[in-house]
Amino acid sequence: MKEIKKAAERERFGENNFLPAKEEAAARIMEILAEKYPEAGTALNFRTPFELLVAAILSAQCTDRQVNRITAGLFKKYNTPQEFAALSPEELAGEIKGCGLHRVKSRHIIEASRELVKRHGGLVPQDRKALEALPGVGRKTAGVVLGVAFGGCELPVDTHVYRVARRLGLSEAKRPEEVEEELAGLIPPPQRMAAHHRLIAHGRQVCSARKPACHRCCVKDFCCYPAKRG
Repeated sequence: MKEIKKAAERERFGENNFLPAKEEAAARIMEILAEKYPEAGTALNFRTPFELLVAAILSAQCTDRQVNRITAGLFKKYNTPQEFAALSPEELAGEIKGCGLHRVKSRHIIEASRELVKRHGGLVPQDRKALEALPGVGRKTAGVVLGVAFGGCELPVDTHVYRVARRLGLSEAKRPEEVEEELAGLIPPPQRMAAHHRLIAHGRQVCSARKPACHRCCVKDFCCYPAKRG
């Protein structure tokens, strides 16, 4: 099976020049997606890095549209770490109950707010290690905050990026952090956040999980997904 897989890779990307050919394919894919989704960006509504942090925590297992519905009212009442730190988990849970895992997220947001006040002067740190030390903040959430709020060269991998990258043969990794590492090896740092947003846009609009619209996919020539042959 491994030999068959390697043979397919050689046929697709070149016998003796696999990695450069794969980088070339990645570059072309990103060019096409840039033409298709030139305005792609975060769908979360926010005004400050802290609001983005809260919205990103809420977005786990919840659509951005639903998060925006919740934060539209939430941020009118509370929008600083100090204000969130003063809430009880029950109070905040009541405000975000339309979001999945709202009780867990409530605790995380309050604890993260208290840490920001205690250790960072009420400011969201621009350091990955410090961000990931906050309750409820994993690698993807930290990457979103660093890339969107602070202009960092990040490439956060959510479910859309994970799915589209694997279907297009840009990664064969099984874990999101490994997919991120492989993508970072193919996409130059200044282009990574744009790639993140465009892969998400394509995943939402065309390359859905269950019934991808392969017939109108602008990058189907690069796709490994079997349904495109149907």
